[in-house]
Amino acid sequence: MQAIVSKPMTLIAGPCVIEDEGLVMEIATELKHQLAGVGVQFFFKASFDKANRSSIDGFRGPGMVEGLKILSKVKDKLGLPVVTDIHLPDQAEEVAKVADFLQIPAFLCRQTDLIVAVSEAAIKWGRKLNVKKGQFLAPWDAKNIVDKVRAVEALHASKNGGKKIDLYLTERGSSFGYNALVVDMTSFQTMQKFGVQTIYDATHSIQIPGGGAGGKSTGGKREYLEVLARSAFAAGADALFMECHPRPELAKSDGPNAFYLEHVGTFVRQILEFRRLAQSFPKLLPEANR
Repeated sequence: MQAIVSKPMTLIAGPCVIEDEGLVMEIATELKHQLAGVGVQFFFKASFDKANRSSIDGFRGPGMVEGLKILSKVKDKLGLPVVTDIHLPDQAEEVAKVADFLQIPAFLCRQTDLIVAVSEAAIKWGRKLNVKKGQFLAPWDAKNIVDKVRAVEALHASKNGGKKIDLYLTERGSSFGYNALVVDMTSFQTMQKFGVQTIYDATHSIQIPGGGAGGKSTGGKREYLEVLARSAFAAGADALFMECHPRPELAKSDGPNAFYLEHVGTFVRQILEFRRLAQSFPKLLPEANR
């Protein structure tokens, strides 16, 4: 049976943090090369500030001003749209001038002022918005995130002709004990009922928070990444998020769960096959309402 795919899969990939301009350009250039002709809607991702590091000594990045300059070069020189995190409401406007896809980190997914500010910036600049569901939040409770975004849309309906923000919710695992994460594969269908697309975060889902040496950094179990990503697309995920690095053992943030840059293109092609297969099968049972 031939798969019916309505549109290309969205892929968000890149390093966890902007370590320096050279590394960013190296990764972005390689990803563009590997993904040429693959048929995905690719957004390059890198954070200018990692404000939620485990330790006060953790590398955070170059900051917003310098980080946005580097991301602008990725856009201008390579023609790639970019994604980056926003941590504070007053960052939203400046970030939206550069980033094509605005992202709210998981730990901040319930911060109403931040959601409102980022939603307003997304409307003004015509940006996509991704909110990562926190590790502490049930998938059905993510509806409150959607309601906040839609409330902002309603306030601006007269100005923007009622146009909705292209909103995504990301599944990146739920806390299971103190430093383990478990992915609820039913969350994709649950959150899709809110009228949004869902993203599977392949690399943060395999983290071990505080699992690094002395509890001062995050650990990870990279060996589970491939099978969990395949499972997510069998379960109906719409899009894929993954952090990658040419030398994960030297990465300044999230190295233990980063995917090897050299394998990204091959891995994405495999995931597309799982996606096509999953979408080719008709549902046999009616959807339940929660």
